[in-house]
Amino acid sequence: MKLHILLLFAFFNTTLSAAEHYARVEPIERATIKAAAAGQVLEADLSMEGRLVKDAVVVHLDDRLDRKDLEHSRRTLELLRSNLNLTREMLPGLKESWKRQEGYFRRLKDLSTASQTQKDQAYQAMVTAQNQYLSTRQQAINLQRSILEMEQKIATLEDRIAKKNLRLKNRYLYRLMVRPGEFAGIGTLLAMVDDLSRAKLVLYLSADEIRGLSKSTLWLNGKQSDLRFSKIWKETDDTHLSSYRAEIELPAGLYPFSSLVKVELK
Repeated sequence: MKLHILLLFAFFNTTLSAAEHYARVEPIERATIKAAAAGQVLEADLSMEGRLVKDAVVVHLDDRLDRKDLEHSRRTLELLRSNLNLTREMLPGLKESWKRQEGYFRRLKDLSTASQTQKDQAYQAMVTAQNQYLSTRQQAINLQRSILEMEQKIATLEDRIAKKNLRLKNRYLYRLMVRPGEFAGIGTLLAMVDDLSRAKLVLYLSADEIRGLSKSTLWLNGKQSDLRFSKIWKETDDTHLSSYRAEIELPAGLYPFSSLVKVELK
């Protein structure tokens, strides 16, 4: 009887130490991309669905007015910069004129031979030259402020245009969620995109399996593996209520995507 119990216990332990799971090979990350700017959908390249996109725009929202505004703003920025350069070139001459007028007035004001009218005229000329210099300096400052504002406007327009063109680089386009002619508001789901540079297996482990991980090795499709769990959740899953989500990161190409892999903990 004791021998029978011991055999049952040994069998039970073996079963626990060789827990089996089946997991589907998934992309390391799936992103849902939403519209960050509003506009009518002019293009949605449905031919790219289910393909790895090397570098292409797959969704294009209407940005024609933004591009016209950007072209006008860039030309305005060029004119402002040219105007600023001319204004700065004027400053040394105006300052020199002011200083000369100031020097002439200081020499003249103490001369007894100079009439009061001459002194007043010299003073007025000095003040006029000073005001012209200061006014031109103020104009240069205002131009600098206008340039900063225009640069900010251009950056905003470029950002808005970029957000109206969904460009993918080395990403797998799983699904496009919009069609030409539709209007996409901010937050509208545009596409679902996968990162195929790596893969992962998602498992749901029991509390006993979690506690025994430090003493277990991974076996994938019947072969011992050096891989380890890359993520283990500390709280039970919302769907698998009594289990803990765990992920194994895989190098790309180890198993075909969407294939099932038997995972054993021994």
